[in-house]
Amino acid sequence: MSNAEHRFGRAALVGRPNVGKSTLLNALLGTRLSIVTPKAQTTRHRIAGIVTRPDAQVVFIDTPGLHEAGRRALNRQMNRIARQVPDEADVLVHVVDGLRWRDEDEEVWKLVAARAASCLLAINKVDLQADKTALLPFARRITNERPYAGVHFVAARRGDGVDALLDDVVGRLPVGPAVHADDEYTDRSERFLAAELVREQLMLQLAAELPYSTAVEIEGFTDEPAITRIGAVIWVERDSQKGIVIGAGGERLKKIGSAARRAMERLFDRRVFLELHVRVRASWSDDAAALRRFGYSD
Repeated sequence: MSNAEHRFGRAALVGRPNVGKSTLLNALLGTRLSIVTPKAQTTRHRIAGIVTRPDAQVVFIDTPGLHEAGRRALNRQMNRIARQVPDEADVLVHVVDGLRWRDEDEEVWKLVAARAASCLLAINKVDLQADKTALLPFARRITNERPYAGVHFVAARRGDGVDALLDDVVGRLPVGPAVHADDEYTDRSERFLAAELVREQLMLQLAAELPYSTAVEIEGFTDEPAITRIGAVIWVERDSQKGIVIGAGGERLKKIGSAARRAMERLFDRRVFLELHVRVRASWSDDAAALRRFGYSD
């Protein structure tokens, strides 16, 4: 294929929290990049995943879910990212959860409708719909009122419909050469990914609201010939939360560390030694200096 026919561009995955944007990104990449949990607002950062094929290179951008602004500075920062990323994209993919269209979905539509980039509607989790005959009427109702450039039914968890969505995105990209090397799959460092894998376990293993009061900071990351040694700090906002994260006899912290270490070894394809500590910084999620320190900045 000649260089004149090759396409390059950016596609932003947008939507309200917990519709499966990160699962879709992982399916598009064919690898596990973004952390995924059943809890809303798992994604806090802008994360890019790079798909390279002979005819095109696409940088998919996963975003925090656009949600009603919370009182904390962290929530406001997540919403800023969600609103800014569409300006970077050549194509937008609005991800919705099955047959549910909520006020927050409408807010996302208003956001993307104001952009020049074409927007595709990706109706996700279709495998979970008991009545598949309701999907087409739902899509017609949504698109009759909103001029999406195309509609895709996907089950990101299983990979259904993902290839067709990718082809549609590629066809809408501008002509241009690849910018990233063939073996690059993200713009994020291994330090960042290690912190995210620890935070994923906090989301999975801690109950109720506690995971939303935690942040992870990598203090040490050393590659040795036979092993990578990683030191991480889990930050919480109160002393009582510290005790919960550590657990009786340190058992919960051990479980969090063991699961995160195994995930790192799969992702990095090498042995990992992970050491975790838990520290308190009061009200870090509403502290601008703390947010900058922990990587939550524009």
